[in-house]
Amino acid sequence: MDVAAEGKAIAKVNDLVIFVPYVVPGDVVDLQIKRKKNKYAEAEVVKIHEYSPNRAVPFCQHYGVCGGCKWQVLPYSEQIKYKQKQVEDNLKRIGKIELPEILPILGSEKTEFYRNKLEFTFSNKRWLTAEEIRLDVKYDQMNAVGFHIPGAFDKVLAIEKCWLQDDISNRIRNAIRDYAYEHDYSFINLRSQEGMLRNMIVRTSSTGELMVIMICKITEDHEMKLFKQLLQFTADSFPEITSLLYIINNKCNDTINDLDVHVFKGKDHIFEEMEGLRFKVGPKSFYQTNSEQAYNLYKIARNFAGLTGNELVYDLYTGTGTIANFVSRQARQVIGIEYVPEAIEDAKVNAEINNIKNALFYAGDMKDMLTQDFINQHGKPDVIITDPPRAGMHQDVIDVILFAEPKRIVYVSCNPATQARDLQLLDSKYKVKTVQPVDMFPHTHHVENVVLLELR
Repeated sequence: MDVAAEGKAIAKVNDLVIFVPYVVPGDVVDLQIKRKKNKYAEAEVVKIHEYSPNRAVPFCQHYGVCGGCKWQVLPYSEQIKYKQKQVEDNLKRIGKIELPEILPILGSEKTEFYRNKLEFTFSNKRWLTAEEIRLDVKYDQMNAVGFHIPGAFDKVLAIEKCWLQDDISNRIRNAIRDYAYEHDYSFINLRSQEGMLRNMIVRTSSTGELMVIMICKITEDHEMKLFKQLLQFTADSFPEITSLLYIINNKCNDTINDLDVHVFKGKDHIFEEMEGLRFKVGPKSFYQTNSEQAYNLYKIARNFAGLTGNELVYDLYTGTGTIANFVSRQARQVIGIEYVPEAIEDAKVNAEINNIKNALFYAGDMKDMLTQDFINQHGKPDVIITDPPRAGMHQDVIDVILFAEPKRIVYVSCNPATQARDLQLLDSKYKVKTVQPVDMFPHTHHVENVVLLELR
């Protein structure tokens, strides 16, 4: 048995590869095939005969149902071993390029309560586990707040305790839930789109600030009055909340990027901090969800960039400019490019807050922005740092990077498979010098990888 990139274990029967969730290599189990294709199948465990010696006891009461943290059954030392292997396999198998020795993965010091952001969903359809159905458990209350069940968009697993974020997050969610139960608030029906309470986002920060965003559907005045009472209860119960915000969402989807944010109490933002730099994080801002590991990741990227103070650096897919602003002290100038205009506004604000004068930011689709004309206008970069989304870089972007011929490329990726594909496309001019995997998300199969390429 082995472990696949999606966090499932792999069993082989003759030539058939079978993917199985919630087991680990070494378990002896009976399987039931749920879906079969030509070369592979997906199965579920129906009986466990023998547990693997490489197994951990899951610490979360919701393990195996909520769909997150699938690797709780693997000791953390085993998790990072498989993540290291995942990076190496992808680079060798997909990249098919000459590689140096890959550095050992940098594990996360915190493996519990490490996230700075969680989003919870309200629903009037509580998900009942197989065990609850078997025991015919009856609940007085079928409203629930927690996480969507994979494959059931309108059902929500009621979460009592989540181990991903500081426990204040659990206390706030449960207090709001109990108040809503007590005062008979309606939870959204995601099929009929009826009901008031929709979503709740909690953001914590390394500076000790705390943001809570309540999202609801309001169509009548009396509902607004009720909602404000809930917000007042939250403010009174949790004075540590520094930013209590709300959003009215009367649409049929949960996206909030196109909606106004209202301040009920405190400020409309919180701050993250790294090496004395302050980063403003608003309700819609993207920020790496593991603050401590993000700092380690950025230090590696900066170190790989080998900056002396004379370089022109392009930071592609800059987001809110965190990496760009982070490396700016060691560079002559940094130019950040990002698709989302609001993120670029955040990046500019962050540069201003930190009195950074040598960073420029541009918004637009990367393949349309990063052109030969853009490079002729702004200068050929000495170093390119790129941190694209999971899909990797567009062919046009790679072509322009090859045209620009920076001395070094630092490629940060959350998907080693698409990264390997892109490295192969850069291989004609660039040689991989150093590879450093970083674990941002313990108990999941996700891994970040930083690669340094140098001009041949």
